Amino acid sequence: MNRAGFTFSAILVAILLSYALHQALDVAPTEATMGNVQRIFYYHASSFAVAFAMFGVNLIASVVYLARRHTPSAPAADAVAVAGAELGVIFCSIGLIDGMLWAKPVWGIWWTWDPRLTSTFVLWLIYVSYLMLRRLSDSGQAPTLAAALAIFGFVDVPIVYMSIRWWRTQHPQPVVFGESGSGLDPAMLKAFLINIAAFMCYGVLLFWVRYKLERARQQLREAQAVHSLELARMEVH
Repeated sequence: MNRAGFTFSAILVAILLSYALHQALDVAPTEATMGNVQRIFYYHASSFAVAFAMFGVNLIASVVYLARRHTPSAPAADAVAVAGAELGVIFCSIGLIDGMLWAKPVWGIWWTWDPRLTSTFVLWLIYVSYLMLRRLSDSGQAPTLAAALAIFGFVDVPIVYMSIRWWRTQHPQPVVFGESGSGLDPAMLKAFLINIAAFMCYGVLLFWVRYKLERARQQLREAQAVHSLELARMEVH
């Protein structure tokens, strides 16, 4: 994607996000029990949708990296994995924060250690650990170890998703993909789906930028390594 293509894509995403904001704040009806604070739901759910998608991208890229780590395609797969993990952590963090903002007026508490919240916090910790391993380790095995951690970490994603179905929790039961179908008003469901689409497009755009940056860093490190080898050879001779 060249500069013009990126600019055009960014404008489209900005328009879609603005339209999604309008749907969530102005078009969707006010929820009868919780009032306007329920509108956080549109951003809370959308943030986690992007986070789970990015963790899925990280999983696939990590598997590809482990399978092809001795081939020329390995650096690209590793860059995809890193970009997916970083954006997953960012959107998971947003989901946790706006979830607490929603919980305080509704539950009267910022946080409770119920299965949904606890498993989500564990998921966040796993991927933060993944990023710390990538950032702090100078070992050449760091990408391989991180890929193995990513595969292990993704196991928690379905646990987070299914937690409110498997256990009794403070968190409400699913209202979109519940056993009896969607429990949302049609206007709420429309606003929800538009926000999901907008956040996904935004996530894809950020992912592309982060991936290109990681590939540039890889190429810079490779160039520095070659330069160091050339200097060492010159000193020997």
